[in-house]
Amino acid sequence: MAHIPNTFAVIMAGGIGSRFWPMSRSEEPKQFLDILGTGRSLIRMTFDRLEKLVPADHILVVTNARYKDQVAQHLPRLPEENILCEPFTRNTAPCIAYANAVVAARDPEAAMVVAPSDHLILDESGFLDVCATALDTTRNTDSLVTLGIQPTRPDTGYGYIQHEEPHDTERAEVRPVKTFTEKPDLETAQAFLASGDFCWNSGIFVWSLRNIQSAFEDHLPDMLHDFAELDLQDTQALAAVYGNCENISIDYGIMEKAANVQVVLCDIGWSDLGTWGSLKEKLSKDDQGNAVANVELHAVDAAQNLVVGNASETAHKFVALKGLHDYIVVDTPHALLVCPASDEQWVKTLVGELKREKGEPLV
Repeated sequence: MAHIPNTFAVIMAGGIGSRFWPMSRSEEPKQFLDILGTGRSLIRMTFDRLEKLVPADHILVVTNARYKDQVAQHLPRLPEENILCEPFTRNTAPCIAYANAVVAARDPEAAMVVAPSDHLILDESGFLDVCATALDTTRNTDSLVTLGIQPTRPDTGYGYIQHEEPHDTERAEVRPVKTFTEKPDLETAQAFLASGDFCWNSGIFVWSLRNIQSAFEDHLPDMLHDFAELDLQDTQALAAVYGNCENISIDYGIMEKAANVQVVLCDIGWSDLGTWGSLKEKLSKDDQGNAVANVELHAVDAAQNLVVGNASETAHKFVALKGLHDYIVVDTPHALLVCPASDEQWVKTLVGELKREKGEPLV
């Protein structure tokens, strides 16, 4: 696919991915891991995917300052000046406002694709086609566009988007957004799925710089003005701006309030890899339903488990399981996790407890 002109891609890479402990830690968050054992980290896979849309010098990575060297190591083709270092974490709205300011200084007429660094997309060709459709939509309208994933189950871990009938029947996949709902309970998720007019919120956005800046003006004007007046080379001034920023996501701050949002429905083999269970869903299974990554598994009366080892080891560790059913087993050099799959949300709670009791090196 030829590069799309006047377009930038922004990779959001400041998170820690606490639900992927013990593999994901503050020292080496999820985006820098080769969770699937492919030889590429999640951020490298994201970069390679977006580089098919735009050249490397039009890709920006917004990350915490502590991860600058890791970004450079994982993305050797990325120009150093395209690594935008946040002085501290302030959620996705300030992250995007920072990227907007950098893009505005380079090309005020640009369009942008904004994507998390740690998502999985199996259908790369489909993703590129969907991005092209979204870019065409946002260039020809005042819309803010998000990618919506066709749901396959009533998952309570995802946000949902309710969509209306398309304006253009020839482009039925592009639909006006009616409502956003964040992580519903199971009964609500089941109703959403049955209705047929809801999709999962991928957290991948497409818009023109002009449209997103206008939305900031309407809904987060102080944030817009602070970044617009910022000397982008002044790290102290950047820290002061971040200190003043509201800790708010782009979904809550803008997308749920804006009237001009459209969604492009797609089925691109997407997962946000937000939990160990979401990884299990994407891995191939043995005849007992066990999903394995980076280990050699011997299972006796052991079924429906997820078993993950350390991808950096030259030889996969041999793991034997007997009598274990529907568990998560994750082995790393510094910690071992064994947890019922039904309790996987406990992992995030555990990380909070360990941070208080053991300190940051463990988490």
